[in-house]
Amino acid sequence: MRGALWMLLAALFAALPPDSTVVVIAHRGEHLHHPENTLPAFQAAIDMGADFIEVDVRTTADGRLVLMHDSTVDARTDGHGEVSRFQFAQIRALDAGSRMGKEFAGTRVPTFEEALDLARGKIGVYVDCKAISADDLVAALEKARMSDHAVIYGGARLLERVAALRPALRVMPEADNPAVLRRLIETLHLRVAAFGARDFDDATIAVARAAGVEIYVDRLGAADNEAAWQDAVERGAAGIQTDRPVELLAFLRSKGRHR
Repeated sequence: MRGALWMLLAALFAALPPDSTVVVIAHRGEHLHHPENTLPAFQAAIDMGADFIEVDVRTTADGRLVLMHDSTVDARTDGHGEVSRFQFAQIRALDAGSRMGKEFAGTRVPTFEEALDLARGKIGVYVDCKAISADDLVAALEKARMSDHAVIYGGARLLERVAALRPALRVMPEADNPAVLRRLIETLHLRVAAFGARDFDDATIAVARAAGVEIYVDRLGAADNEAAWQDAVERGAAGIQTDRPVELLAFLRSKGRHR
């Protein structure tokens, strides 16, 4: 069985175009030098030539869609408390930039709509659905005319609802393992799947490749380096999410894998 798997992998990887482009996904924007999940971080990612910005979307108490990775505002603003308990006006009054330096003082928590408006015509959006309804997500993407320029990451139930509302949207669940991925491919008609350190293994990769599903893999933390990027490329990644978009872009260009 193992020999058959390796033969399948070899055939699949050999069939990959040697010069195919690998897209660069800027995790929370360019957040090493800008406040994460803010318009300055997204603009920096655009300016450097990244292909996607990753944004974390949550919903306020009064139903507005805002960007914040954590469930609380504590780590990234001068406020305290759960995003879901804030009225939009309250969360908008917070300073989301001072912790990155005086030059970012006064930076506000952006709305999802503001991020989409900034991105339109310039960069794709990788939507990490932290706490958002499928209906609100679809409505926001359509209003911003960004439906064709987004990938949507979230739980299976949310993505099932998104796919039911708008089958053309690119939903992107976590691959998880071969059995789960096979089921998701069948039920969601996947074109792309998300992989992380836990599930970026040969057997799960083989399922994605055999079904023609693109692989978007996280290379974050200790794995955000040239050796791990090269490994991702060699194993068929079509996209890499990184905290180091400048360096990843330079690396891919040096290998002929990015424009």
